[in-house]
Amino acid sequence: MALLLALPGGHRQLPILLRLWNGVGPYSRELQGRVKLFCRNAAHPIAHMATSLRTRRKTPVDTRITAKILERIKRLISTGAVTPGGKFPAERDLAKEFGVNRASLRQALKVLEIMGVLTQRVGDGTYLSASAESTLKEPLDFLILLDDLSHHELFETRMIVEPELAARAAQRATAEDLIGLRKAIVAMEHCRTNQERLDADLAFHECIFRASGNRICHLLFRVIHRNLLTSMSQLSKRVPLDRPLTFHKRIYEAIQGRNSEEARRQMLDHITDTRVLLSATSK
Repeated sequence: MALLLALPGGHRQLPILLRLWNGVGPYSRELQGRVKLFCRNAAHPIAHMATSLRTRRKTPVDTRITAKILERIKRLISTGAVTPGGKFPAERDLAKEFGVNRASLRQALKVLEIMGVLTQRVGDGTYLSASAESTLKEPLDFLILLDDLSHHELFETRMIVEPELAARAAQRATAEDLIGLRKAIVAMEHCRTNQERLDADLAFHECIFRASGNRICHLLFRVIHRNLLTSMSQLSKRVPLDRPLTFHKRIYEAIQGRNSEEARRQMLDHITDTRVLLSATSK
């Protein structure tokens, strides 16, 4: 009735319409039937859309399809079709190439974005990360959390690997690496806050990781050191600055002098000392 009233001059027909709708007159039954049919036909597409949307929302993501898409993306990277920092083809092209719908593709891309493998820029496209560091961070963080790895285990890992990295750094350090080590020492000497001290400490060790020439260890140990920041922060508030600074200077001198054995020994002594101090302060 509202639709009929909306027509030009419809308001003048109101008395007649009311009589027809209320069953007065020979055409009342026909009018009611036509209006009901109209409403049913008009509501049908909307009801269909609502049902379709509910069905779409309830449809679970097929993990096999996601795994298939991830494999195809790895193949694009391994073959050089997409290089670090490079742009992926448009979503519609990727979906067509992989033989999947765009919703499944978006799900897989979101997983990779969370992992740090790629970034999605609104209105621009999808880009492969330029570095593997962000890719390693989340999985390693979860590995440490889920397996409840202790700081004792992390320090033990450092004791096993970092002395060897220092020895390699003594063999491979470039002039740029030595400058970086020296800057980190100077930064620690002039630090005013605990955070500045931690930043200088991490910078020194990161320079050694880089100078060792082993990119895997460089990436892994950056993450390990970040996970030790809490305990290192507590320790640095209790231990005089001179203590770690003395070790850093000895390690630097060994690396600068290309003395691998001395660099290995000084790094082991440094980590052992830190571990002992941490154990003492935690009691």
